[in-house]
Amino acid sequence: MFRSLKRALRRDIHSAYVPPKTDIGGEPNLSDNLTRNLFEIRRRFSNTSDLIIRELDHGPVKIALLMCEGMFNLADLNKLVLVPMSQNKAGTAKEFLDWVRSDVFFSGNQIEIRTYDEAMTLMMSGFVVLMIDGECPATAIGLQGYKSRSVSEPSSEVNVRGSKEGFVEPLRVNMSLVRRRMRTPALKMELMTIEGGAKTDVCLVYRVDRVNPKELDRVRGRLACAKLDNIQASGYLQPFLDTHHLSLFTGVGVTERPDTLCAKVAEGRVGVLVDNSPFALIVPYLFVENFQSLDDYCSRPYYATFIRLIKYLAFFVTILLPGVYVALVNFHLELLPIELLHKIVVSERLTPFPLMFEAIIIHLIYEMVREAGLRMPKEVGHAVGIVGALVVGDAAVKAGIIGAPMVIVVALTAISAFVVPSLYEPVTVLRFAFIIVGGTLGLFGIMLGFAVVLLNLCAIKSGDVPVTAPLSPFSLYAMRDIVVRLGWRTLGAEELQVGELKGGENGSLKEGKSN
Repeated sequence: MFRSLKRALRRDIHSAYVPPKTDIGGEPNLSDNLTRNLFEIRRRFSNTSDLIIRELDHGPVKIALLMCEGMFNLADLNKLVLVPMSQNKAGTAKEFLDWVRSDVFFSGNQIEIRTYDEAMTLMMSGFVVLMIDGECPATAIGLQGYKSRSVSEPSSEVNVRGSKEGFVEPLRVNMSLVRRRMRTPALKMELMTIEGGAKTDVCLVYRVDRVNPKELDRVRGRLACAKLDNIQASGYLQPFLDTHHLSLFTGVGVTERPDTLCAKVAEGRVGVLVDNSPFALIVPYLFVENFQSLDDYCSRPYYATFIRLIKYLAFFVTILLPGVYVALVNFHLELLPIELLHKIVVSERLTPFPLMFEAIIIHLIYEMVREAGLRMPKEVGHAVGIVGALVVGDAAVKAGIIGAPMVIVVALTAISAFVVPSLYEPVTVLRFAFIIVGGTLGLFGIMLGFAVVLLNLCAIKSGDVPVTAPLSPFSLYAMRDIVVRLGWRTLGAEELQVGELKGGENGSLKEGKSN
């Protein structure tokens, strides 16, 4: 039965979906005949309205400027191209082309193009393509001037004493933000294009003196396999860099801050910047780094250690508290104090639902309220929170639908979930899983489920490095910046690279030095 259903689904998929063609056809190489080139460009663009072609007669030479509306800077086009051209007295097409490349156009980015695909891709990236009748190849001039969001403070990674600059959508702007913070020739930015209909530009950021060559090749290979027709965010590429797709946790980090990316690159990691996305990817990424922030390294060591302990506590509270509460009330009443037990019994006696079902319902309502407030416009988003608090927190308790202790548990769980925002997705799923396990198997089920989650986390590798390093395998040398953060006099004396952790390619290198 299942085999026949599987075959039927495959037939439906293949018959209903045809992958889009990235090459429309025709001769891929540019011709030295200007009329033929313009005809082919118009055909490939299907005479789109934003295609601008300006044919000019420069004496005996016929030229054409091709561009996409809104993608180039009109002032730079006039100053760097049109005004110098009006002053030129070149006679032949060859003389005019030599004059263009050597004496006139002061644009910092000029590219020779020989194919239609290159010409169209550069035009859609903000370049102005110059074609000369009788000459090939054509010349693409970097005159980008499309509108974009200005550099502003990151919205998802707020810090008190760190930089207020965050990544934006244009790739070149993000590259400049990284370069301004790492003024070393060892920093390399490697541009590549994801093959597909969109031909999205991607930039690999790494330090040649610290990166693991095998890890770098692995990232290149996985990105080369991402032949997506449409890439609108860096999250589209994250599954290709992740190695364990069945785990709730990931070995790929995400950041919106240039300073965070620079700090990770300095430790031998590879950063991935994606055009049109303000979020960068980091490979490899450790689980303990979810509990670290830039403010930890700007604060005093004792306070940074205190904050990290709070974050670890909040992580365990948000995934275990609802399940433990359900397990204690259902199966282990003897573990509760008498006064607390009396209040819980009085409150739950008035509710019509079993405790486990009650916990699932109220957490689902909370997630609905959160999602509604997140997706609605900011002007009315706060109203959703007020309505949710009044309905769920006050009216539901007074009506006897939900017990007051359960509302307190949900409130503590919700607050704890936002302490470590990068782990919100896995902890939300784990919270519901532990509620079900605790409501059916009690504390023994909670311990068994936690062991399964721990084993799953220990099985994940980000590149060659275990995600749980340096906790497992344990490295005493690396523990100076995990739960307890030592001062910069100690941390700055000798830097620890991610590949030198136990389990990595150069594992135990620092450990041996410290011993």
